[in-house]
Amino acid sequence: MFVRTFSGAIVGIDAVRVTVEVNRDGGGLGLFLVGLPDNAVRESEQRIRAAFGNAGLRMTMKKIVVNLAPADLRKEGAAFDLPIAVGILAATEQVADDMLGETMLAGELSLDGTLRPVRGVLPLAVRARQDGLRRIVVPAENAAEAAVVEGLETIGAHTLREVVDFLGGERTIPPTQPPASASAEAADRYAEDFADVKGQARAKRALEIAAAGGHNVLMIGAPGSGKTMLARRLPTILPPLTAAEALETTKIHSVAGKLGVAAGLLSRRPFRAPHHTTSQAALIGGGQSPRPGEVSLAHNGVLFLDELPEFGRSVLEVLRQPMEDKRVTVSRARYSVEYPANFALIASMNPCPCGYYNHPDKECTCPPGSVQRYMGRISGPLMDRIDLHIEVTPLSPAELTAERVEEPSAAIRERVIRAREVQRERFREMPGVHTNAMMNTRMLQACCRLDADALGLLERAMERLGLSARAYDRILKVARTIADLEGSEGVAAAHVGEAIGYRSLDRESWGR
Repeated sequence: MFVRTFSGAIVGIDAVRVTVEVNRDGGGLGLFLVGLPDNAVRESEQRIRAAFGNAGLRMTMKKIVVNLAPADLRKEGAAFDLPIAVGILAATEQVADDMLGETMLAGELSLDGTLRPVRGVLPLAVRARQDGLRRIVVPAENAAEAAVVEGLETIGAHTLREVVDFLGGERTIPPTQPPASASAEAADRYAEDFADVKGQARAKRALEIAAAGGHNVLMIGAPGSGKTMLARRLPTILPPLTAAEALETTKIHSVAGKLGVAAGLLSRRPFRAPHHTTSQAALIGGGQSPRPGEVSLAHNGVLFLDELPEFGRSVLEVLRQPMEDKRVTVSRARYSVEYPANFALIASMNPCPCGYYNHPDKECTCPPGSVQRYMGRISGPLMDRIDLHIEVTPLSPAELTAERVEEPSAAIRERVIRAREVQRERFREMPGVHTNAMMNTRMLQACCRLDADALGLLERAMERLGLSARAYDRILKVARTIADLEGSEGVAAAHVGEAIGYRSLDRESWGR
């Protein structure tokens, strides 16, 4: 007897439908799995046999051949346990196959027949809907994740026995309802707020520009000057996720196995802060079974690297390509996968090993040349890709104790949202471009036309600072964002001048 069930394999952050073909043959004994299964899939035989026995089901003594099609796509993970088990039961006439043609199945089997959650259920649900299937059956812990996909019934089951009874019509399992999405007010409510930060007007202004245009920022200053405090408040002024961004971001976290039991669509932009001991694979993605790295988990959000020079140089260098291309391609001998990586890099560092170079009160104790060597841990090409360089100076005791009301995040966020609306209208007919930081050279020429004064100022800055062509482009992008924040159609000399002022580390005198 021959039957089909449907499941899916994760490729990047999307799913490819996998047809599980089960054939019961009269000759020979045993279960044979074909179709490029990995070790976890091959081991499903033992899990299925034990689960059948503990669920009161029987494993046939006849030969069973299971083919996972397409046969040239590698199948990984334990999510194929459930579709293989149901296919065997249907082939041995222990479960009706009437509903299998319109159902996708995914789940790992425990030896006692319970279903364990798996990663990547959201992309599977999206694929099931795109392929016209009616429902998806998954472990109960994954049901909320899949239920966010409209037009698809999500059946959450706790055991294999429940799935068998449901498919046979002996049990009714109501479809899981989509989890209640966080209200706009709740999504915007953070424990942190820029109102908590005293002073630091220049750093706040730079972060506002970064949030408005999607720019990268490097903050440099002495220990305790407030760099981390400022960075952790950047998400409070970012615009809300659009529906498309929320779905794409949630898919990445689903594939990485980072969603909780009650997960719906993510309502806040990600903020990832990996430790400086992070490896290349953890940061960029990959591994034996490739998964998204920190740069992809920060997609549509913020990647915060504290103590930037303490990261390995080779680790930092792998950031160059995703910062430019907004995606990561992980290549292996047999295949390659692509993960989106459109993040804003926010980095912080001390100016020297002791931390007190250029400090207004404390003297730097580092030996001659150590500041240059410390800064040399960050390569020129990587520094070129950072749009804004900010010196964060410590506040005096009088400034710290002053009773002054600071501007709250909500007020800054309103200006950021208005600037993003201008950019959305500007790039409406340019797919894949959403912010000024994503403009290419041709877009810069069209959107950042400079008058004579602005052009002359920029030319003089290029000569005095020795800026590269990439730094020139980034100054133009920042100037365009500053103009958008001010509601200006053109880019004036004042906007260019402010953008040049955020290239502190390009000065030859810095660190000498």
